Formats: sequence, structure tokens, C-alpha cells
Amino acid sequence: MSSMKMISRVSSRVLSGKGLRSEPVDLSILLPRNIYTNHRTMASKAITMENINPNVVKLEYAVRGPLVTRAAEIEKELEKGAKKPFKRVIRANIGDAHAMGQVPITFIRQVLSCIANPCIIDKVDYPEDVKQRARDILAACGGKSVGAYTASHGIESIRRHVAEYIARRDGHPSDWNNVCLVGGASNGIKNCLQLLVNTIGGKPSGVMIPIPQYPLYSASLAEYGLSQVGYYLDESAQWGLDPKELERAREEALKSCNVRAIVVINPGNPTGQVLTRENIEAIIRFANKHNLFIFADEVYQDNVYAEGSKFFSFKKVMTEMGEPFSKMELASFMSISKGYMGECGLRGGWMELVNLEPQVQANLYKAISAMLCPSSLGQAAVDTVAKPPAAGEPSYELWIKEKTEVLRSLDRRAKMIADTFNAMEGFSCNVVQGAMYAFPQIALPPKAIEAAKKEGKAPDVYYAFRLLEQTGICIVPGSGFGQRPGTYHFRTTILPQPDLLQEMLDIFRKFHENFTKEHA
Repeated sequence: MSSMKMISRVSSRVLSGKGLRSEPVDLSILLPRNIYTNHRTMASKAITMENINPNVVKLEYAVRGPLVTRAAEIEKELEKGAKKPFKRVIRANIGDAHAMGQVPITFIRQVLSCIANPCIIDKVDYPEDVKQRARDILAACGGKSVGAYTASHGIESIRRHVAEYIARRDGHPSDWNNVCLVGGASNGIKNCLQLLVNTIGGKPSGVMIPIPQYPLYSASLAEYGLSQVGYYLDESAQWGLDPKELERAREEALKSCNVRAIVVINPGNPTGQVLTRENIEAIIRFANKHNLFIFADEVYQDNVYAEGSKFFSFKKVMTEMGEPFSKMELASFMSISKGYMGECGLRGGWMELVNLEPQVQANLYKAISAMLCPSSLGQAAVDTVAKPPAAGEPSYELWIKEKTEVLRSLDRRAKMIADTFNAMEGFSCNVVQGAMYAFPQIALPPKAIEAAKKEGKAPDVYYAFRLLEQTGICIVPGSGFGQRPGTYHFRTTILPQPDLLQEMLDIFRKFHENFTKEHA
């Protein structure tokens, strides 16, 4: 069989129900054109579909999958004058705030501009605290330039500022030696997952992840050959977590793997929930009972909107529960890509390592050192987030005004999107308590499900493709995140600016009405 024939038959691994199901997908759309047309010469290649790492073939990342590829093609078609029933593509598929029109925070960008081009520091009319921050960061850089390498796990002064941030947030000490700067939270998460790659007693390691989940986790587990152990969030309880479900998922998984860790995303992606303190305590007790390492994905900790909702870090709750819980192993993650900052492209973030065995932590740092260091500009942005302007400093008033406006606007949009979907026939959408997404459930007519089968697509994928082709709105089907069998969802961001979001929701409503009539 030729390599390209194999490619055309490779199945995408789509999350659903009790695990993964295979659905045909033509991966040739992801290949450069010259490779596809010259596929007859592939047999002479050193790496072919017959000998490629099978974990890479298994890996799928729904947030940037075939729908997004098609959305990019449509954008090019529109640029060339193609006639469509819409004028632009609305990318509601990914949490990229600045791509959707969010204005950067002035303090962050002023500091970055000064460290990127130090000769302007004494020439521009920036506040003095901006200039001093830039001087401090430059002095901490190895060659007094952001073009120089830094320490592998980050600039010491910035790590100290992160530890101070954590201490202020939680009301408990944080040791800067346990803070590691990373090129976005995703890098830190993958670094820690690699620690678990081991076969013990003939079984691979397993990691518990929420269903629905952020596809970074399913993709990374596939890449590293780790077993995915999905536990369902309870949609009827605002995507909360039932400890009985944790026990069920673990017990079932023990037949085929050694369950060694649990991932919790709070606030939730794609579900937008904010876990109660009681829920967090229950998860910690479960993890302690079964000696599980906790991955606390807390990148949306600034994004809390719903009245009565409050963010509690896992470290804070563990500490305040006392022993033995305060001695548990934990890695928590934060990013500059989310929150009020939205600086996705700068790739900055941190992880705090709590109670790791010293030799294990040393080996983790050793592995990280092989990647040299995170981006210096990303680290500098982390510094501005961990240590923002203080009251009374020249930049404070503008900084707090911009931060407040961003979060208030996201709050309004979170309510707008949930209210609109709940007013549409066949939709059910939980309150968006936090993060940047809604994950509504949709009741698809039997005729639509049948039409999807004929096209070889999951029903929610079929719906999403029809939406994209007819309206230009790009969302992510729920099957890319995982969902209970027989239910259909999709994830959309709340990031389009208010006018564009209202336009998107109006278009969405009309599309759904027509889709329902067509498939009645």
C-alpha cells in the first residue's frame, strides 16, 4: 500500500462517550501541495507512514483541526473574490483574545518595547516605573539584552516576583526555587507529563483528565504513549465533579494501566465552570487516597464572572486542609495568554512545583535545560503580570482601568452568549462562570444525524461544517473535547468584541432555524 493511500485511510481519533472512536479523515488537506502531488516518490523516503512514530499519527488537536484548515481556505477564497453568503470568517474556535480585537495592556507593551529596544528608554515619554522595570529586567538578562539566553528555568528575579504573586494570592508562602518559567503553560504541562512515561508491571501510566477536556491533554497523552483515563463532568450540576465518577473512572482504568495522576482545569475549558471549594477538597481527598499527582491547570484564574463564583487555587486549599493533604505533590500552571492579558503570541507562563521529591524536581529541571530557555520577551511579560504597577505608581491608574474594562466586557459577553443560546430552540447552555468559552448542548434532529453518517462525519462535526460553509462562523465540535454518548455540543469563545459577537449570534440563530427546518 502506498504511503498516501495510508494517509487517506488514517483515522482521526475523536473523543466521545467512553473513549475514542475512529472516523475517516483525509489528512492530505494538511500536507504541502508538492508532497501530495508527488506521492509516488514517497517509498524512497527515510520516514514513511509505515515507520513513522505511531503516537504522532494518533495525536489529534481539535482546536486546530480540519475545520480550522477549511476556515483558512475560505478566507483565501474571499480574498480572491469568491462569492459566499457571508463577507468574513468569524474565528470563534480558539481563545486568542488579541486576534479577536482585544487591545493590549499598555503597561505590558511599554515595558516590552523598552527591553526590546533599550536605546528608547531615555527618549520616550513613558512613565518612570515602566522605564525602571525595563532596566531591571535587562540587568537580569545574561548579556543585558533580551537576545541573550537566560537560565533554563527562567530569570531569577522574575521567578521571585512570581512566588510573591502566588503568596499574595493564596495567603501562604511560595518558594521561588519551585517556580519555573515556561514558554506558555502548555510547555510546562507537557514537561511534567513526561515524568510519567514509564511502564510498570507491564502496564503504561494513566492520567485522569476531565471529559470534556482541553485537547492539549488527549494529544499529549497520545504523543507520549500515556493512557487516557476520562472522568465525566456533570453538565446538570454546572459541570461540577462527582467523586463517585472519579472512583468509577479510576477503577475501570486499572484493568489496563497504572493510574498515576489527575488533571483538573479550573476555571474550566471548554466548559466555563468555576469549581467550588468543596469540589476542590473532594478532588484532593480522592487524589490523596490513591496517591495521585495533581495537575492544576489554573490559567483562567483571572477570568471569573458569575456572581457567587470564586477562584481557589489547589495549592491554597491543600495547604489549608492540613496534613496529610498539605504534603501532596502538585504542579500548578499559569499563563499570560489568558486572563485580562491575552498575550498568546508571546508564549509566557509559569508552573509552581509543590512537594516534589528533590531528585525528581532536579531531573525535571535537567530535562527542561535541554530546551535552553523560554523566550526572554515572554518572561518579561510574565514579570509585568506577576508584579503589576502598585497603587501610587505612575502606571497604576491606567493599568487598573484597562484591566477592569477587559474583564467587565468579558463578563457582559459571557452573559450575552449563554442567554442567546438558551433562547434558541434545541439549545441548552450552562452559565459561563469563568474562562473564555461556552459549551452548549444541542439537540440535533434524527435526519441531521443520518445525513452526518452518510458523509462519514460525527453529527456535531457535520453541524459545524455546515455552519462554517453557510455563515463563515468557525466553532469546535464537542466530539473534539469529549462528551457523554448521545449528546452533542460545540465550543465557542466569548472573545469576539460585543458588536461582532452580537452579529455572530444573530447569524447563528438564523442558521440554526434553517438547519432545523431542512432536517425536520
